[in-house]
Amino acid sequence: MTQPLYQKIKKDLKAKILAGMMPPGSKLPTEKALSADYHVSRITAKRALTDLEQEGFITRIQGSGSFVNELKQKQPQRILLVLPLEESTELSVAPLSEGVMAVFQAEKIDVFLTNYDFLTERSATAIMAEFDGLLYYPRDEEAHLDLLLSLAAQNFATIILDKKVHDLPFPAVTADNERGGYLATNYLIQLGHKKIGYYFGSKHHPQSTRQRYFGYLRALAEINIPFHSHLEDTYLNASDLSRYLLQNEVTALVCENDLFALGAIQQLRQQNWQIPANLAVVGFDDTQAARFFDPALTTILQDFKMIGTTAAQLLLKWLQTGIKPVDKQISVKLIKRSSTKPLKKGVAYEN
Repeated sequence: MTQPLYQKIKKDLKAKILAGMMPPGSKLPTEKALSADYHVSRITAKRALTDLEQEGFITRIQGSGSFVNELKQKQPQRILLVLPLEESTELSVAPLSEGVMAVFQAEKIDVFLTNYDFLTERSATAIMAEFDGLLYYPRDEEAHLDLLLSLAAQNFATIILDKKVHDLPFPAVTADNERGGYLATNYLIQLGHKKIGYYFGSKHHPQSTRQRYFGYLRALAEINIPFHSHLEDTYLNASDLSRYLLQNEVTALVCENDLFALGAIQQLRQQNWQIPANLAVVGFDDTQAARFFDPALTTILQDFKMIGTTAAQLLLKWLQTGIKPVDKQISVKLIKRSSTKPLKKGVAYEN
């Protein structure tokens, strides 16, 4: 359906005001000027200005013109934070929620922390009536799509955590997953490894996993290493994984995340593999389990607290100004531990 012309004028002027292009006190174009610029009648231009006045954006003074008001920042009262609480140990959502809470507590704004069941039981209308904004950590890219699309249709301020859901027009705050995959692989290359596999812990490859895999491929391609794992190379049990590594003489493994890395190590030990003597292993996330595992896991640190802090700051500014933020990536860091070691010179494989 075509947007009414007066709404286009109103939308354009409102965007300029919110973006600071028309600061408080500045004079807007006259009805005559707007009608000429947009090729509409003066009645149409007048309706746009009247709507802006009713919404508090401008003041119209007869004989003088229309002027931008000093806008009062809207202070949100309650934020909904949805996290996979049942998976909190592995997904490190505790530091993520800590980052969110710190931002809103400083502003004396209430945050309601809950899991996915809360969304299943409520409509978009109910959520909008109870909350001012939403921070949402998707389990996958299809969960709650109907609800989220309804919220998007109402321009409800929502920021996605950890993944970018391309079907939704919401900004996302994510780790630089591609860079993380690159760092992990490049470190193994520096240790002398050339047969480096990529371990997918499941047959489902979410966006974050694919981006890490692309980083893995980029590092290999930079120095023309031909061998690489494929997306369909998914080995969910110890014997299949061991067979794959032996057949391809793999000496190092980049894993989708810490959970799958630790699981792979435990499975391979059942097949008499020694880590890192027979295989160097790198994870992703830097979970608590990775730090205390034996051997301690080399991994890529995702700064979950910074992801939470950044997302909260973006949502707060969005609610206060009405200006929708853009996507934000948080940098990652390689953490070197004892699950990796240099490949011995002259030794292609050590099993």
